[in-house]
Amino acid sequence: MAGTTNGDAGGQVLSSTPKISELATNLAPDTGKPLTKGKSLRFACGFALVSILWALPFFMGSSVLLPHVFDGMKGVSAEGAIGLVNSISAVFSLVANIVFGALSDMSRFKVGKRTPWVITGGIIAAVGYAIAFNTQSLAVVVAGWCVVQVGLNCIIAPAVAVLSDRIPELTRGTFSALYGAGMIVGQQLGTFVGSFFLSNVHTGAIVGTAIFFFSGIIVVLVWPREQSAATNDTKVSAADIARSFIPPTKGARDFYLALGGRLVFVIGAFMISGYQLFILQKYISLSLDEAQTALQVIAIITVVTTIAASAVSGPLSDFLQRRKIIVAASTVLFAVGMAIPFFIPTATGMYIYAALAGIANGCYMSVDQALNVDVLPNPEEAGKDLGILNLANTVGQVLAPVFTTRVIAITGGYKMVFPVAIVFLLVGTFFIMAIRKVK
Repeated sequence: MAGTTNGDAGGQVLSSTPKISELATNLAPDTGKPLTKGKSLRFACGFALVSILWALPFFMGSSVLLPHVFDGMKGVSAEGAIGLVNSISAVFSLVANIVFGALSDMSRFKVGKRTPWVITGGIIAAVGYAIAFNTQSLAVVVAGWCVVQVGLNCIIAPAVAVLSDRIPELTRGTFSALYGAGMIVGQQLGTFVGSFFLSNVHTGAIVGTAIFFFSGIIVVLVWPREQSAATNDTKVSAADIARSFIPPTKGARDFYLALGGRLVFVIGAFMISGYQLFILQKYISLSLDEAQTALQVIAIITVVTTIAASAVSGPLSDFLQRRKIIVAASTVLFAVGMAIPFFIPTATGMYIYAALAGIANGCYMSVDQALNVDVLPNPEEAGKDLGILNLANTVGQVLAPVFTTRVIAITGGYKMVFPVAIVFLLVGTFFIMAIRKVK
């Protein structure tokens, strides 16, 4: 590419003639050709949509509707029920992410090796959603949410692997930004939309079910058609599936640092975001109606700041050819945002937190996925290894309620949850900055 810089300080132009390595990293792995503008646009829309369409109904349920349902169940601790649902469903999520990642690596469908799984995942998640919100039994809710997690990971594992399969290395930061921003936008839209159904959970459940059902279908229609995988020579056997649970060992130092960095980030982030409704009611002391309004404001602030941060951070990462510093800096900014409600326990404090967290989340999620692809030990096993990396999301969301409820039990309230969450975020910066393979 003419005028390409070396990414060092000063960004001096080295040559107007592209280097062989630069040409190679600007080609799509599946076709060996650069992406056309039309395909780039379709991939961009698809990566944003895939994360929005799974995150919106998922967080609508997990962060708003389920806590509200549990709060109304007699003889049930709402915080304890959330931890129970997350803990049990996480086992299904863990297995599903690895299995579907591996199965999609091995698939031989004529429509492509990722496409059928993305569609199927949305349908499975819709079934689980319908089960979870059509019962007053905690056990059935747990069972339904386990099915949701299976479907969700049937979408995520193959969809994330598309970054490695079909997107040129030089532009992965931009597309990763869209995926990451979509997830945060979807999360906040889930909170926003869910807040309107606090008085009518059944209708909210119908909306969530419908979104999940059509999510995979919409995404594969938007993405450029995947090449046939009929000639995929990867053998499928029980032994292959079993090996999918074996994490990489050779040249995997940076892989595990990225895994650790994401894990502690998710724990810290979800210690707050997963309990926003209760924080507003029990820490800020708002009524249900006031908390509903505050949730909507928080969601709007977060969406706006996330989109703005993602629009800048992903392309900036590609231009500078830097991943680590952006990811690490975003964790520090997130920690600063969490400190605000600790010192200012008001709705205004939560709004300031939302603004800073939105910027930090937009930067983090937009670049971290590209960093994860860059540290893969073996690109041929991208689906499996990205599935293992994405387990950090699941395990983090399981451990976050454990730490949150433990802090509440020890201190008697939500105030000390904030500094504990901050510690997790700051630990993540050390993991990320220790990575050597990626700048």
